[in-house]
Amino acid sequence: MQRITNLLAIKDGKVLLLQKPRRGWFVAPGGKMEQGESIYESAVREFQEETNLTPNYVHLKGTYTMVIKDGENVVDEWMLYTFVAKDVEGSPFEETREGILGWHSIDSLKTLPMAAGDRTNLLFAALKDGMQYGTFEYTKDFELISEKIQNSMEQ
Repeated sequence: MQRITNLLAIKDGKVLLLQKPRRGWFVAPGGKMEQGESIYESAVREFQEETNLTPNYVHLKGTYTMVIKDGENVVDEWMLYTFVAKDVEGSPFEETREGILGWHSIDSLKTLPMAAGDRTNLLFAALKDGMQYGTFEYTKDFELISEKIQNSMEQ
């Protein structure tokens, strides 16, 4: 099972998103964990590699199981760990081989083209307190089949 991290940076009421060239979908910068790396280390490293920025006040906001199905058969499954940073330092790249970076209003997370599960977890990361857990099932073309979401708050 593959492990993926992403990190949503928020600054001045905006979120930093990467528009991927393949589908034109928007994502939070991130990628595959390296062997021996913690989820925190992976999120920060991937974010820095894709943005040229240093994230500040980083914390985990969600843990998700992503399941890709072909009919009833599971063809792929991975874990996604979503982090949020409440500030960044540095000068961002404008475009990389991963896509085009840009700052967008938090509200635009509701309408920008993206995977349905990403919309769910990025809106939670940007707007809600606590942690979110979930499972998203997709077709091979990334059409959402189902989602199961749980939220928790510390007392």
